[in-house]
Amino acid sequence: MKNLTIIFALLLLPLALFSQKKNPKAKTYTYPELVKRVYDLEYLATPPLEGEKSGTFTSYDRSSRYDAATGQYVNWEANSDGEGFIREENGGQVVFESNGPGVIWRIWSALAKEGKIKIYLDHSDTPVIDRPFRALFENFDDGVPPMNLPSFVMTLSRGRNRFLPIPYNKHCKIVLEKNWGAYYHITYSTMPVGTKLPQFTGVYSKEDGFALAEADRFLYNRGFARKRYDGEKEEKVTKTAKANAATLVKTISGNRAINHFNISLDESYSSDSAKRQDLLKNLWMRITWDKDAQPSVMVPIGLFFGAVPEVQPYRSYPIGTPDGKLFYSNWYMPFSEKATIELVNRGGKTHTVQWSIVHSPVQKPAKELLRFHAKWNNGRGFEAIQAQGRKIDWPLLITKGEGRYCGMTLHVLNTWQDPKEEASTWWYGQWDKKTIDWWWGEGDEKFFVDGEKFPSSFGTGSEDYIGYAWSAEPPFALFDSPFSAQPQTPINGNGHTIVSRFQIADNVPFFNSFEGVLEKYKENRWGEQKQNICEYESVSYWYLEPGQADSY
Repeated sequence: MKNLTIIFALLLLPLALFSQKKNPKAKTYTYPELVKRVYDLEYLATPPLEGEKSGTFTSYDRSSRYDAATGQYVNWEANSDGEGFIREENGGQVVFESNGPGVIWRIWSALAKEGKIKIYLDHSDTPVIDRPFRALFENFDDGVPPMNLPSFVMTLSRGRNRFLPIPYNKHCKIVLEKNWGAYYHITYSTMPVGTKLPQFTGVYSKEDGFALAEADRFLYNRGFARKRYDGEKEEKVTKTAKANAATLVKTISGNRAINHFNISLDESYSSDSAKRQDLLKNLWMRITWDKDAQPSVMVPIGLFFGAVPEVQPYRSYPIGTPDGKLFYSNWYMPFSEKATIELVNRGGKTHTVQWSIVHSPVQKPAKELLRFHAKWNNGRGFEAIQAQGRKIDWPLLITKGEGRYCGMTLHVLNTWQDPKEEASTWWYGQWDKKTIDWWWGEGDEKFFVDGEKFPSSFGTGSEDYIGYAWSAEPPFALFDSPFSAQPQTPINGNGHTIVSRFQIADNVPFFNSFEGVLEKYKENRWGEQKQNICEYESVSYWYLEPGQADSY
C-alpha cells in the first residue's frame, strides 16, 4: 500500500508542478499589505494571473439586459438605477455576492441612510459588519464619528467613498435592509488562485490601525511626497519645442522604470493666458518603449494632467498640478532597453518647458512587466458600437491583448444658451423644476472584459463612477482626492468640466480584450434648434504586455 501511495504521488507530481508553474505568484497577504495595495502603482505593471478579475456590483436598472437569443441589447437606455439588487432574502436585498479569494476595494453611495448593511464572509451566518449603512462611512471600529481617515474615506460633493479593504477567502455576501438609501457601487477584485487573505472581523487591530494611519498620511501628501526607489536617478532637462515639429526630450537606456516625472513652466506662462492655453492643447507628449514601432503614450499635456482649457490646481495620487505651473506624474513605467521621450508641437507657437525625470533600476527583467499606455481619444469606435444597438455607449478605451485598465481623465465641453424662463431656485432650478435639462453626466460606465456580451461593471452615472453625486443639482463643487478629482467645472455648470478617476487597487485586469464606455445621452449638438454643445474627449491610462500595440 505504501508503494502504491508513492507511485500515485509520483504520477501526480507533474500535475502539481504544472499548477505551480501556472500560478507561481499567488501569495499570502496581511491586512497592512492589502492597505498598501490600495495605492501600489508598481503593482499595475505586473501581468494578471490566472483567476484574477475585477468588477463592480451596482444598483443599475435591471431592465437593461442582453438577449442572447436575438443578440440584441434591450432597454439599454433605462435609467432607474438607484435601487437595483440581485435578489430579496429575509426581508433584505442582496446587493453583492462573489466567491473568493477576493477583496472589496471601494464602496460608494449617493445616499447612505439608516437601514443596515450586513456583510457575511466565508459562508458564516453571522455578519462581520452589521450597522446602519451611513455608519459604514462614518465610524472606524467604535470610535467617535466622523471617521478620521480622509484619504481612505471621503465625501466628494455629496458622494460617499470608502476605500478600506474588506478581504474574504471563500465567499462574500452583502445585504442592505429597508431604508438603506439609494444608489451604491461595490468594486472588488477576485484574487489569483491560491491567494490567502487575512480573516476580516470588522474590527481593526493595532497593527492595522497604524498601517492605515501611515498610508493616509502618505496619500494626504500626494503631489508633495512620492515613493522613493533604490538607485533612482533624477535628470533635469530644458527643451524648446518649435512649432509644428517633434523634439527629443530624453532617451533613457537600460532595464529601468520611470517612476516619476514633472514638467514646469517658466514665469512667462503665468501672464500670457493665450500662450499657456496653446501649450496645454497643442504640445503633446510622445513616449515609446524599447524598439516599438508605435508610441505607447501620445497625449496633449493639458488633458494628460487634467488641465483643459486652463490649469486649475489639484492633487490626485497618480497625477496633479499643485500650483498651476508644475505638472507631476507618479505612474510607474518600466522598459527593457530604452525609453524615448519626445515633445510633439502641433501648433504654431514655440514652447519651452523644464523636465525632471526620475528613473530607477528594475530588479527583475522588465520584459516580464507590462507597459504603460496613455492615449487621447475623441470617441473613436463610437459608430461601430452604435451599430450594435448600444446607441449611447461612448468609448473611453477599446484595446486588445493582456493588461490592466487603470482609469481616465474626461474633458466635457457642455454649453447652452440660457433659458428665458427664470428658475424659482438658484441657477437653473433643482430636481424636476429645472428651466433647462443641462446635465451631461447621467450616463453609466460599462466595462466589457475579454469579450463579455454584458459588462462585468455596469454603473449608475458618470459622476457616481468618479465618486461624487447629484451633480445635476447645484452647487457645482470642485474637489480632489487620491483617486478622483474634479478640478474644473463652471459655477453654473455651463462650460468646460474636467473629471478624473484612477483605479489602482481596483484596476481591471484583462487577458484578451477590454472595452470601456461611458453612456452619452446628449448629442454633440443638442436643444430644440441644436444650438447647444456637448462634446467629450478623454485620456485613458492602461497597461499592456511588451510589444502589444494599441489601436490609437
